[in-house]
Amino acid sequence: MPEVMSFTPHPALRAAHAQTIFAAFAPRPAIAWERERVELDDGDFVDLDHAPGPASGRRALVLHGLGGSSEAPYVRGLTAALAASGWGVTAFNFRGASGEPNRLARTYHSGDTADVRVVARLLRARVAADPLVAVGFSMGANALLKLLGEDGARPTFDAAVAVSSPFVLRICAHTLARGLAAGYGRYLLRGLKRMLRAKRALVAPRLDLRAALGARDFAAWDELVTAPLNGFASAADYWARASSSRYVASIAAPTLILHARDDPFMTPAVLPSRAELPPRTVLEASARGGHVGFVARGPRGLPRYHVDERVAAWLGGMFGPAAR
Repeated sequence: MPEVMSFTPHPALRAAHAQTIFAAFAPRPAIAWERERVELDDGDFVDLDHAPGPASGRRALVLHGLGGSSEAPYVRGLTAALAASGWGVTAFNFRGASGEPNRLARTYHSGDTADVRVVARLLRARVAADPLVAVGFSMGANALLKLLGEDGARPTFDAAVAVSSPFVLRICAHTLARGLAAGYGRYLLRGLKRMLRAKRALVAPRLDLRAALGARDFAAWDELVTAPLNGFASAADYWARASSSRYVASIAAPTLILHARDDPFMTPAVLPSRAELPPRTVLEASARGGHVGFVARGPRGLPRYHVDERVAAWLGGMFGPAAR
């Protein structure tokens, strides 16, 4: 069985939906990002946002979830916590997520690892012998775990943390089509459809745009959009090839996985067993916490964000205190 994360939800936010929704919309620190555009070999680009601080030294790359960006509250919250612990922080915006449509018809997706590798090589050259780590949330966590599994014995990052990874995309797609969870699915699809409309001239020759914009769940979206624009034969092919559950056993880098068993985006069936975890991968699963939630009670009843504290503490224990 996975280790149990020491997390107690805020007494006013015990339910999974309360955790998920509060964390998604609660105010978090503003970051004065410094943007850098990275041109890619295929003619497209990704945008990086660097938190203020030294350009060299230990650095954390943060990957957002589906529909997110560097401005997602959880990205800004973790960035502030890591910066306070002496880490340089770079937020990775997947293609088209930074506020400007990407140049190609393709979209980002849960198995999208090639661009992360490009950015990791860039950052590695800058940090030299200092630690380079990555933290992924939700979709970004799935992509990060997949990348680490692809790496095998030659890891891209010195350590990694994955928060609320979907693991098995088929299960997540079906979960987000049922009951109260369908509300999350519709919310995410609205954002993805806005991105698709913004580049309709690029994508129209590749898919049935009217049908795509009418998709009501991720089974339809992935069949009509994700698969044809990104080289998959079908939604089922995408789910099978992009799910990080296929790759976890091959991870060699020290990796911490944080997960809640009540995550409304999926079911506990997605979690890898202890036998599937490699020696240096730790899965901490709490009974509660929702999806990218983990909001605890702080002083005077104010919210306290367990993930921010846990990630900063785990990385500090891994690499020691940063030089000031």
